Amino acid sequence: MALTQDDVSRIAHLARLELSGDEQAALLPQLNGFFSIVEQMRAVDTSGVAPLYTPLSAVQEVALRLREDRVTETDQRTLNQRSAPAVEDGLFLVPKVIE
Repeated sequence: MALTQDDVSRIAHLARLELSGDEQAALLPQLNGFFSIVEQMRAVDTSGVAPLYTPLSAVQEVALRLREDRVTETDQRTLNQRSAPAVEDGLFLVPKVIE
């Protein structure tokens, strides 16, 4: 799946980036190289391979350091929201940016 100059232009627009023609031309082979690597990785048969939670577990035994899931701090929402310009029902209010 090779990208075109139009694709780069559209991606830049969606990312709100203003790229010159030279910058887009330089970016095109980099993006295509990235997607080429992704396609190569997709071609590898990984059925039967257990997922790793860390790369170290492939070469040595790794013990997970789990802790009990419990609340250790008091609720300080009101204190944290004192400096906010607008708060309602414990939520920060922000201006609408997408119509």
